[in-house]
Amino acid sequence: MKTVNKFCQILSIILALVSVVLFFTSFVTVNTNLGEASIVGTELAFGSKVDVQGQPQDMAKSSQILFCFLLATLGLVLSVFSFKSKKVRYATPVVGLGAGIYMLVMALGAPNKFVDARPLNHLGVSAEDLSYASSVLFVAIALLAFAVMSIAYLLVDDYIEVLESKGAKRTIFARIIAFFKDYKSEIKKIVWPGGREVAKNTAIVIVICLIIGAFIWLLDWGLVELITLIF
Repeated sequence: MKTVNKFCQILSIILALVSVVLFFTSFVTVNTNLGEASIVGTELAFGSKVDVQGQPQDMAKSSQILFCFLLATLGLVLSVFSFKSKKVRYATPVVGLGAGIYMLVMALGAPNKFVDARPLNHLGVSAEDLSYASSVLFVAIALLAFAVMSIAYLLVDDYIEVLESKGAKRTIFARIIAFFKDYKSEIKKIVWPGGREVAKNTAIVIVICLIIGAFIWLLDWGLVELITLIF
């Protein structure tokens, strides 16, 4: 089991690294009158200069791509630190899953929703001239696979801890089931108020709100009149 656990951990790091590296490859292809031009993912994320038709152009920063890049980098850092500290093992799959889903939505959507083509309008390039490269989808797949392997590492590592504790600890699934059982038992202890009591409490709340509202209105009116007299 420890070999499987280590394999899941190493594979998750590799997948996180691959997802980050893919941001340094072509993300968007621009169709121009003189041919096609490619724009790298990090250039879109940070709004760097790109070479289009032999001229350097300032691209607008894409906050969505930058957000996914930062999440992918954070996932890589967390997966590496999981070797040293088990406290980050719960955050790693959450970050990877969030980044993967966000990137998948981006990959399945239209490029003009995430890439601003207005800086290239003077070259005759419109939003319809933008198309995604395959790297965008590959990043989403790598991030989702990274999340899956991080979850697998988490579950296997938890199972190993339970075996080593000789039954003193419970697995994650056992703790989740116990939580819902306790939640169900606590729900049964709740005493729900009757209709008359609900109506009475609602009326009290409404009256108090009206009183406080009237007090605030009078205070505001008085301050306005006082300021008017002074100035």
